[in-house]
Amino acid sequence: MNTKDLLKFTAIAVITVGFTVGCARDSTETMEPMAEECMGATPEVKNAIYAAKLKNARARNLGYEWRDTAKTIAAAEKAAEECDFDRAKTLANKAEAEASDAIAQYHAEQDKMDVAEAPVSMSMGNYIVSVGDNLWNIAGQGSVYGNPYQWPLIFKNNSSQIKDADLIYPGQTFDIPKASDAEIAAAVEHAKTRGAWVIGETEASDWSYLAQ
Repeated sequence: MNTKDLLKFTAIAVITVGFTVGCARDSTETMEPMAEECMGATPEVKNAIYAAKLKNARARNLGYEWRDTAKTIAAAEKAAEECDFDRAKTLANKAEAEASDAIAQYHAEQDKMDVAEAPVSMSMGNYIVSVGDNLWNIAGQGSVYGNPYQWPLIFKNNSSQIKDADLIYPGQTFDIPKASDAEIAAAVEHAKTRGAWVIGETEASDWSYLAQ
């Protein structure tokens, strides 16, 4: 091979190598970077989802779970799997708030039931007997019945400690009962038709009234 042919061959080789290197460089430069791999939900998101699940379980146990809360939690978990952490946390917080409202609703309903079922007091309060008191003047006081003829109501309601309607003692504590119209009418009728009485004895008419 003469010198002219050798120079020609060398030039072709240089051009070919340069082209190959350039192509390789261009290919490397135009390659898109790999997407960052999702490594799972952050601790903050996991805690938010856990709190929502726990609160909703309480609502479910009370029978007050809202219809869509479980779906919201499932959507939060799916968003976490897809590394959409902002959405996952928002959905988890929403689900927890719904469960909290459901529990509050349960307690509100229970409070209403407790008030409705609470026994109605049948007493107007207590009266402590003072010196000079008798059932007639006690019943006639404005703070009691304001009508002395209603004394039999006190007598009947406290018969365990009043053996004789005409004999009571200072220091005794009587429960002053509330009464229906029929009970008031019966008490007044007895007071007006009781008949003669003797201190220390329970009159037959009183026994009849107590038996009503």
